Amino acid sequence: MRNVLRRFALAAALIAPATLGLATMTAGTAQAATPAKTTATQASTAKAGEATLQNEINRLINVQRTSHGCAALKVDAKLTTAARGHSAWMAQTGTFSHTGRSNSNFVARSKAAGYAKPSAENIAWGYRTAAQVVNGWMKSPGHRTNILNCKSKTVGVGAVFSANGTPYYTQDFGY
Repeated sequence: MRNVLRRFALAAALIAPATLGLATMTAGTAQAATPAKTTATQASTAKAGEATLQNEINRLINVQRTSHGCAALKVDAKLTTAARGHSAWMAQTGTFSHTGRSNSNFVARSKAAGYAKPSAENIAWGYRTAAQVVNGWMKSPGHRTNILNCKSKTVGVGAVFSANGTPYYTQDFGY
């Protein structure tokens, strides 16, 4: 239970209107004689791995939603930007929190990315596969509520690896 609590921070299922950063980071180790070229290749490979994780999380979340009577969520580029930015900040700082750079919250980050109606946020870290993180979220009552909120229509997922390879995840939902 403690491990679950360490991996998850519970987001508010819905945020009242009154309650209301961005960088990326990749993991990899240089091994070739041309470090600049290798680093660029590794960064590209890490980004591809992050994108694959993000896409699979979105797919698995929509499987959960449709099997529970909700419509599938549409991936929104603005929410994805906000989610990736927060995951990158957590990965860079080693911080695991819904409070981000400059004490931001998910509503402020989503609006800063250009998304007007954010609804909720889930975060996680350390899970190695999309299935593991989605299963973890579905076993957590608050995260499950966010995923199965049929009023949410859009989603953005950010999966970013820290320098030591630990993945950090943010999932932002919107109306």
